[in-house]
Amino acid sequence: QVQVVESGGGLVQPGGSLRLSCAASGSILTMNSMGWYRQAPGKQRELVAMITSGGRMIYADSAKGRFTISRDNAKNTVNLQMNSLKPEDTAVYYCNAKAVTVIGVVFDAWGQGTQVIVSS
Repeated sequence: QVQVVESGGGLVQPGGSLRLSCAASGSILTMNSMGWYRQAPGKQRELVAMITSGGRMIYADSAKGRFTISRDNAKNTVNLQMNSLKPEDTAVYYCNAKAVTVIGVVFDAWGQGTQVIVSS
């Protein structure tokens, strides 16, 4: 199995910054992509940013220029630095890790989510 734990959410004023962190653990043989998704009330979960094992980064249009994703392959961690936050960034943010376990199972792991509220 693969477990994912997020941290770093909270309340921030518009224009402020937050850094989300995520750590994956378990019987991981290979960690493929890691990423962040978010779900606002009444909306579907959407991709915010993801990064492949080779370092290729993909951003949602809403995140480009404001958010930066990074990962530490040795530690199976991924971070999301969010700057210039807007009220529309308010959502529950979920970490996702796509891994192959030591027994060859492809695991799509999700964290429990961390709340981000952007409000004055």
